Amino acid sequence: MTGPDSGFWALGDARGGHYWIAHVCGGLFLQKPALLSPGETVLHLRNHPDLPILSATPLAGIEGIQIVTPSAVRLAILAKRGDPSSLVLGTPEPLYLKAPHITAPKPRLPILPPLCFMNARHLISLTLLALLCQLPCHAQMNTGTNAPVEENPKPTWETQKQARTFQLGIPAPRGQITDRNGYPFAQSRLSYNLALQFPSPLDWKDAKVISFARQQITFAKGFLGRQITVSDQAILNHYRNRGLLPLALLEDLRPEELAAARRGITSSLVLQQVYARFYPNGELASHIIGYTGKEAPLSIRPIENKDLIFTESQGREGIEQTFDFQLKGQPGNVHVTYDAEGNKTSERIAQPPVPGDNVITTIDQNLQRICEKVLKENCKRGAIVVIDPWTGEIHAMASWPEYNPNHFVPVLNPEIYKQLSDDPATPLLPRAYRSAYPPGSTFKTFVGLSGFQSGKLTAKDTYTGPQAIDIGNFTFHNWKKYSVGKLNFVEALTQSCNTWFIQVGIKMGAPSIIDWTTRLGLGKKTGIPLKAEAQGNIPTDDYMLRVQKRKILKGDVANMSIGQGDIIITPLQMAQAYGVIATGGQFHQTRLVKQIQGIDNKVVSAYPDRVRDDLQIKPEDLETLREALIAVTEDGQGTAHHAQVKGTKVAGKTGTAQWGPTNKQRTAAWFAGFVPADHPQYAFAAVYEGEPGDNSIHGGSHAAPLIGKVLREVYGVKEIEKSEKSEKPSEEKSADESN
Repeated sequence: MTGPDSGFWALGDARGGHYWIAHVCGGLFLQKPALLSPGETVLHLRNHPDLPILSATPLAGIEGIQIVTPSAVRLAILAKRGDPSSLVLGTPEPLYLKAPHITAPKPRLPILPPLCFMNARHLISLTLLALLCQLPCHAQMNTGTNAPVEENPKPTWETQKQARTFQLGIPAPRGQITDRNGYPFAQSRLSYNLALQFPSPLDWKDAKVISFARQQITFAKGFLGRQITVSDQAILNHYRNRGLLPLALLEDLRPEELAAARRGITSSLVLQQVYARFYPNGELASHIIGYTGKEAPLSIRPIENKDLIFTESQGREGIEQTFDFQLKGQPGNVHVTYDAEGNKTSERIAQPPVPGDNVITTIDQNLQRICEKVLKENCKRGAIVVIDPWTGEIHAMASWPEYNPNHFVPVLNPEIYKQLSDDPATPLLPRAYRSAYPPGSTFKTFVGLSGFQSGKLTAKDTYTGPQAIDIGNFTFHNWKKYSVGKLNFVEALTQSCNTWFIQVGIKMGAPSIIDWTTRLGLGKKTGIPLKAEAQGNIPTDDYMLRVQKRKILKGDVANMSIGQGDIIITPLQMAQAYGVIATGGQFHQTRLVKQIQGIDNKVVSAYPDRVRDDLQIKPEDLETLREALIAVTEDGQGTAHHAQVKGTKVAGKTGTAQWGPTNKQRTAAWFAGFVPADHPQYAFAAVYEGEPGDNSIHGGSHAAPLIGKVLREVYGVKEIEKSEKSEKPSEEKSADESN
């Protein structure tokens, strides 16, 4: 017999005072499931750190919980109580799946080891085995292969009113959604509904149907201690049209309710096993993963062939929605036959359901958790995006606040939905890719790049930095209250000098800025597979004619040069653009999904790296940009000292801008860049949303610290002690919306 450490033992309640047991590895039963009586012993469970000597373990008290070895993760809790020979199972936890072995679509990609979770094959095995245990003794089950049974179950009610055979569908468990290393974001678990099964034949009068149903419901309320609400009309509709199938009274029973139901079930009150979605990390990456809901209520019309025996889940947001078809799998098929009197004579699982495919994202679960933790602890609303500039893969895309998608399973509680909808912080909004903000001074980096690429600016060019400059009938101010003299590009970006960039922008003209920022991916969707991604905006003449009824004027160019006016950018677009600069101009297609894998771990679809554009930034210009961005974090005149990481050079730019109606105007504080500056590993962007009317929010004081905290965790650097922190320069203390 295979040892326990090469798989795990599964035990389940088979009813009738018996339990079944089997040894499972890779989702396949290595040993034929055997029925045991309470008090019988399980042999061959060997010693290991978490389990005492279990060579003889009574099965009394086990209620359908799966026992696993220490290599499995977060399954049934095992504890020894009293007699060392007695094993007591802790509180039942949800049934987890085995994470997929991440298969490389190309030889150059590493093959990552699988994690030790139960896989979908075993989840189906448990469901079908449980179904078999509930069947009458003459029922049949196809337990060999997944090959359909050859039979012709034609309906026979043409000749006999009640005699018929139905072909009903068994929904498949949805595939998993995992991070880049196979750690799960979304899985499927077994869920139990308390259901009412009417006795056949279905020939009762309405009054008797209602009386019987109410009697059973009252009994169920008694042993569950929970209200059960179902109308008389719903009971009658079900009895008349679908009375052969159980009527769900309560869905997704809690562990304590399940235990009570097992003790109180009758021939008419039954436990119905269904698949439910489960998000093991709660809120983590909820705006990316999304959530599911019931596809549609089961019809109240008469039963027809191919009707499902319980409702399927449907993706409603995020990855769950976009890849709903791939995740859903293929329904199975059960054939149920009734005689002329309406009694069930046979039940055959002709085709087991095929689990959905697994979606492997590019997200690094650990980095995503760090970003969300930093946002939670340091702001009420905001977002952080981290990408690999050399592949375009998104490693983290965090929006705050978040929501827990488990609250949507099996259906969303109206009170929770109202709470989420009424929350002024809008936790359902994925700010990282669905919110766009004016970029402020982070845009100055792109203005400099446009000048270098168009040949209208060099590293040696100098312009003055007056305290104010008049463009038409409008005066633009520098955030410093005095003239800073002549500055080159590095000095101007370090100090975030508005008037310097306005002069450079007007000299270049709008077309150069528009052309090169568009090639950075600004003003258009990144193409990630999530619906309702914000496009952002880089104003063109066409846009201005449509919105302002005029073409771009010199004042518009001045606004554009300092990241103001009609420019808006999402945090994801910002990280993407700085990633292009980090690589010297190589624009790798931004990606959120690596590949889709079948249950056999074969790659169904792959989304490989693709170079979308190449700006071919000259080495000397790239060095100038890098020098300026490093100075922003390290130079005494810089504005992003809070982003410093000991031993690692951080290249970045702060920005601050207001948006929204005048009476509710809010501030967006930015910090974006890449790290390490010399050999970039990550490109990043962080935005901090201020409260309406709060003018104390700045990129250097609010957004840069977010990235600093994330990077210090990533690179294992402790937070700088207060005594070690350098004082902010006096200029930063008075920074306005332009820096």
